[in-house]
Amino acid sequence: MSVLGDVRSGKLADNIAGFGRALRRAGLRVDSARIALAQEAAQLVGVVDKGDFGAAMEAVLVNREQEREVFRELFDAFFRDPEVAHKLLAQMLPSAEGKAPPSKRRPRVSEALAPRKTFGDAPPRPGKDVEFDAAMTASDLARLKHADFNALSSSEFHLVERLARDIALPVPEVEMRRMRPGGRGAQLHWARSLRHAAHTGGELMVLERMQRRREPLPVLVLVDVSGSMERYARLLLAFLHAATRAHRRRDVFAFGTHLTDLTPAFRIADTDAMLAAASAAIDDFAGGTRLGESLATLRQRHARRLVGRRTLVLIISDGLDTGEPEDLARELDWLTHRCRRLLWLNPLLRFEGYAPLARGAAVLHRHAHAMLAVHNLARLQDLASSLAELLDR
Repeated sequence: MSVLGDVRSGKLADNIAGFGRALRRAGLRVDSARIALAQEAAQLVGVVDKGDFGAAMEAVLVNREQEREVFRELFDAFFRDPEVAHKLLAQMLPSAEGKAPPSKRRPRVSEALAPRKTFGDAPPRPGKDVEFDAAMTASDLARLKHADFNALSSSEFHLVERLARDIALPVPEVEMRRMRPGGRGAQLHWARSLRHAAHTGGELMVLERMQRRREPLPVLVLVDVSGSMERYARLLLAFLHAATRAHRRRDVFAFGTHLTDLTPAFRIADTDAMLAAASAAIDDFAGGTRLGESLATLRQRHARRLVGRRTLVLIISDGLDTGEPEDLARELDWLTHRCRRLLWLNPLLRFEGYAPLARGAAVLHRHAHAMLAVHNLARLQDLASSLAELLDR
């Protein structure tokens, strides 16, 4: 059933455009072309049946599986009542927001429906309209790209967290021992060559060859969740979850006063759900740092997570360890002899002239193969190229 009139103009078009802006605020990649396609889909299926209309919008506006639940929650909240959409489009406070308990919504949905102010604006006065748009100026993006995570306001922190999820982290590939057909390797694939010869009267006209398989290195990540790393831990966990989603061998641990296995939480597709599961699993958040004891637990209970000597180990910490340096040195020595590279990702490198003078930091610096900065978006974007360069050495 089609909609009367032209769906590309009028109130329905405004509603779809406003819904697209809300999806952008929730982190979905929705541009003007997709919004135009959504208007055409609405013209084809009509709006009489809400289920058909929602399915059509989902088909053209969602391109990643982990975003479907976010889309459905936001669709139900946005199109529950026409007055809600009208108030959102009018850039006013959504009075109907209280109809759904915020605690039952995903954080991305709540943030998309909540009013936001533009960077640099004064707090909204009573009775004034509130800006409700996902658009950001180029200067805002450039500033956030180089802003220290620890210096961000609450609203800026959530925006940077969503931007960090789009940063890729391609782990360098290495040659494996196993072979696969194809390529120009020195080893012949006799089985395939003889099968070709069966079609040419026994003459070997084609010589198939083998080459070594190439796979990304296994990754083991240790994230410091102590008090000094509080602002960095959540954002870096969100970044790692999105950036390493396609990696087959990925193990993640959090450490404070003890070690916590976050690998089961990282198997969850949705990043917000992963963060909720990780928060429930970590019971020493914002406490002290005892990396030596945590590595001892890794050695005793999870040593099999280190695949031969091919594992890339990333330790994300400021190095302010409160344990005994002798214990930390002993455990780091064991770890470096069972991995390919041990890289220390240190947010304190944001300070010019930083030197690892603390006891724990000095031990970690002595055993790590390299120390990299991870205190802003620009450094996270440079991380992939830095990993490839260090592994080539």
